[in-house]
Amino acid sequence: MQTPDTLRYMSSHEWTSAPEDGIVTVGISDFAQDQLGDVVFVELPEVGRKVSAGDAIAVVESVKTASDIYAPLAGEVVAVNEALEDAPEAINEAPYEGGWLFKLRVDEPAAWEELLDAAGYEAVAEAD
Repeated sequence: MQTPDTLRYMSSHEWTSAPEDGIVTVGISDFAQDQLGDVVFVELPEVGRKVSAGDAIAVVESVKTASDIYAPLAGEVVAVNEALEDAPEAINEAPYEGGWLFKLRVDEPAAWEELLDAAGYEAVAEAD
């Protein structure tokens, strides 16, 4: 299981990049994509949508199940990974690179520090 220590995580298996100019990139962890199996469809949020931390914002469907994706921080969706519409398998192939889901302009960038670090997330994932 790859768990980059430059990212922060949620116990629901989303990862979040560090804020750059108030914007974070969000995806699902390597552990999550492995548990889901082959991803076949992704429902992404609309650009401009305002969300609160913990809101269900997207859906990832695999051959096994569908899983809600939650906003790790409050903010506004400023971009989505449109490439996933034609190639959802990018989530399986590169969950931290080409398999990102959306970008948020966050209301409080400092809240990123409150998310799980890599070691904390690995402990949660191992318990699942």
